[in-house]
Amino acid sequence: MSLTTPTTKEINDNIIAQLEASLNQTIPLLPKAFLRVLAKALAGVFILLYKYGGFIFLQIFVRTASGKDTTVNGVVVNPLKFWGRLIGIGDPTPATNAELLIDITVTNQTGTLPSGTQLVNSDNGVTYITIGAVALDAATVQATIRAVSDQAGGGGAGAIGNLDPGAIVTFANPLANVDRNAVVDSQVVTGADAETTEAYRQRIIDRFQKRPQGGAYADYEQWGEEAAGIINVYPYTGDPGQVNVYSEATVESSGSPDGIPTAAQLQAVLDLINFDSNGLASRRNANAFVNSFPITRTGFDVTVTGISGVDDLAQVQTDVTAAVTEYFLSVEPFIAGLSVPPRNDQLTRTRVSAIVEDIVTAAGGTFTSAIFNTTGTPGSLSAYVLGEGEKAKASNVVFV
Repeated sequence: MSLTTPTTKEINDNIIAQLEASLNQTIPLLPKAFLRVLAKALAGVFILLYKYGGFIFLQIFVRTASGKDTTVNGVVVNPLKFWGRLIGIGDPTPATNAELLIDITVTNQTGTLPSGTQLVNSDNGVTYITIGAVALDAATVQATIRAVSDQAGGGGAGAIGNLDPGAIVTFANPLANVDRNAVVDSQVVTGADAETTEAYRQRIIDRFQKRPQGGAYADYEQWGEEAAGIINVYPYTGDPGQVNVYSEATVESSGSPDGIPTAAQLQAVLDLINFDSNGLASRRNANAFVNSFPITRTGFDVTVTGISGVDDLAQVQTDVTAAVTEYFLSVEPFIAGLSVPPRNDQLTRTRVSAIVEDIVTAAGGTFTSAIFNTTGTPGSLSAYVLGEGEKAKASNVVFV
């Protein structure tokens, strides 16, 4: 059965037809005729009921539930968050504010640098404040700063506040006894953007599919993915009594195009596996030692030969590159008992050729072959299976 919402005109015409059948006469065609005006008013009411009914129907499934706040009878509800709370994963992971350790050059070794002193980075437009007072008793002193505001009004939270070592932050107001510019020494806390609605939705679906089991693979995956900026976690049985957990981060939070987590993110994953939100050791098994590792990325070179018969060769090459890149990035490790079938941990020459064929054929052309191999390794592979904590990427797509 298909639930299709009729248009207002369809409902209006249906009401007119029923009125004519009941009254056994034709209703005047004048648009201001009483029954025609009544039909339009009733059609408006019915279309609202259809839409409200359709909206409510969508909320009973996680895949289609709305992630926006809706006020019903004075009560603010967010259907997707309600699903998350019901299944036990809480609300979406909020954005985190970056914290940096900076080196400050002291021009006159006396007094202290007050807590809350403002500094600005001219590149990202983020304002930072010092955390705690710092005694100016050496030629160079260190202070910890936190991102607190940005030009977009986001409160400084998220990846926007991250800075690489060596970046310059400037005191918003010149201060006595210190140089105007300070240098970033290291990242203390990695700023990460808030969890997206779709990532949160997928986490809810994963929890329904992989219920907590007292320390099974599914538990380590769910605990680790609570860390800000972490989008995938792959747990494996390691040495006796050990669990190896590999994490993948968003590009924005890690600063890595391959999603390699920072040291702070790996520590956050480890902390969330060891302790719950109340600081209690209620998660991992007492006799399990956890290792927190980053994923590894294996690069592959793809060579497509002999494309011909297409009108726009450049566009076809662009489409092939995008499709092949997406294919390599979509492949991920398979963990028995955790990954939802079908398996998606194998790269094959057949699949690469099929992707190229779909695009080239659609453009009315032909090609000779499509092969791939690990970057820097001569020859071609017929298949490649990802290993522990390994993910793939297309390093180069070459057309000859």
